Amino acid sequence: MAFPTHIVSAGGIVEDGNGNILLVKTRDDGWVYPGGITEVGENLIDGVIREIKEESGIDATVSHLISIVSNTAIHKWYDGVTDVPTKVMFDFVCKAAGGKLAASDETSECRWVPKENVLEFITLPAIRMRYEAYLNFDGSVNYLEYVTATTSECSVKLQRRV
Repeated sequence: MAFPTHIVSAGGIVEDGNGNILLVKTRDDGWVYPGGITEVGENLIDGVIREIKEESGIDATVSHLISIVSNTAIHKWYDGVTDVPTKVMFDFVCKAAGGKLAASDETSECRWVPKENVLEFITLPAIRMRYEAYLNFDGSVNYLEYVTATTSECSVKLQRRV
């Protein structure tokens, strides 16, 4: 029996306590909130804290889980050859706890953006949808499933609260 391969990642919507959200600018996806693939042997909490620090220079603590998201489309990686398997993503609300804004090998810029202006920066439909789940969070964890044909296209297959 062949076991399916999944990519597990974690995203952090980092609040600064003054109504601002941390955004990072990546070379491939434009403005996003920090996050990425967890490493072998790494738990989700440690993974999101590491990704936030690596991508922005900001130290953060995790407050609570807001969404579990599946991208069930098989699509090509940035190299145009490699198939990307199903992604399972966990989005957390995080609190800034120190550090200093700094771009990295993965980001060209990072900044604090007023919460109500974040969607003016985010252009990828899937990231916009995930950020909107944060804006509409009512205490119940969101479960979202979508498929992406390309990074600029996103079709919601399932959305519910759990």
